[in-house]
Amino acid sequence: MKKPYIIAELGTSFGTDAVKAQELIIAAKEAGADCVKCQIVFASEILHPKTGFVTLPGGEISLYEQFKNLECDENFYKKMKDTAEKLGIDFLASPFGPKSAALLHNLQPKAVKIASPELNYADLLEEIASWGIPVYLSTGVSALGDIEEALFFLKKVPVTLFHCVTAYPAPPEDYNLRLLPFLAGIFGLSVGISDHSLDPVLVPVLGTAMGAAVIEKHFCLSQSDSGLDDPIALDPAAFARMVHAVHRAVLTEFDTIIEELQAEFGRELVEKTLGSGIKTLAPSETANYGRTNRSIHAVRDIKIGDVLSQELIAILRTEKNLRPGLHPRWKNAILGRKARNFIPEGEGIRFTDV
Repeated sequence: MKKPYIIAELGTSFGTDAVKAQELIIAAKEAGADCVKCQIVFASEILHPKTGFVTLPGGEISLYEQFKNLECDENFYKKMKDTAEKLGIDFLASPFGPKSAALLHNLQPKAVKIASPELNYADLLEEIASWGIPVYLSTGVSALGDIEEALFFLKKVPVTLFHCVTAYPAPPEDYNLRLLPFLAGIFGLSVGISDHSLDPVLVPVLGTAMGAAVIEKHFCLSQSDSGLDDPIALDPAAFARMVHAVHRAVLTEFDTIIEELQAEFGRELVEKTLGSGIKTLAPSETANYGRTNRSIHAVRDIKIGDVLSQELIAILRTEKNLRPGLHPRWKNAILGRKARNFIPEGEGIRFTDV
């Protein structure tokens, strides 16, 4: 068994602080990561200002404003990439729309990561496929048909599928890790795990035993830091423990791995974490389906009789407060049509509105 490629997901935990970004990269390297990954955030290409609020240590804040406060320029990410490469580890990033994709493309990455909510964002997938570089595709909050449709747009580039549960934190018993060999077999692709569970050992080691070629885990300097994902991330000591456990698992017989994990976590939890091997939405992410994913939204009020144009719509995450719209695949079909109903700013556009 080959050692999995291990990605330290920094997300946006550095905020806009270049010094902290450098500290995170150095710490990830020392903890055993093969790669550091970040998210290139521009709020307007992810969600609408009316999308809702998140609770942070300082209180409730607009999710849109939080993303707005995380925006950095191309030079910021270039410095991150340069730092990683000087340390001898890879740099990876997730774009979320045309602006972040253009920025990332200018950095000439060796590979790119598509986050689960963007799996159905056909325009973004087509743009990234045109780069001709390997793609890591997260498959949280998706059905088999969603994955198949995404792979249609990525058919000309190498793809690794990341099994993922889109919940923060994700319960380990939702991980259904017997799904890994099924996904590898049905799609003929390499598979990995994007793990949002809290424990540094259970899901990564079981995933390794089930054939994960890549393991991605959120990384922070401290879980008490202010980053959006820091409370569910691993600090350097916990991340190093994960790396050691995964590397050890590569050299250990499958039955021994299971026995050792059962002794530490209990037979019932290990069996639940392995799951049925049938691809379904995990209980913890079911409510996110159609909301975390992309759909077609009005960017400003659309009056009855208005002709739908590129300037009036956007493909966004719905999140909590707004209603979901049509799947992005319907974008070209509705462009040029007239609005049948008044569509309030931010709301999803439905068939009945056109």
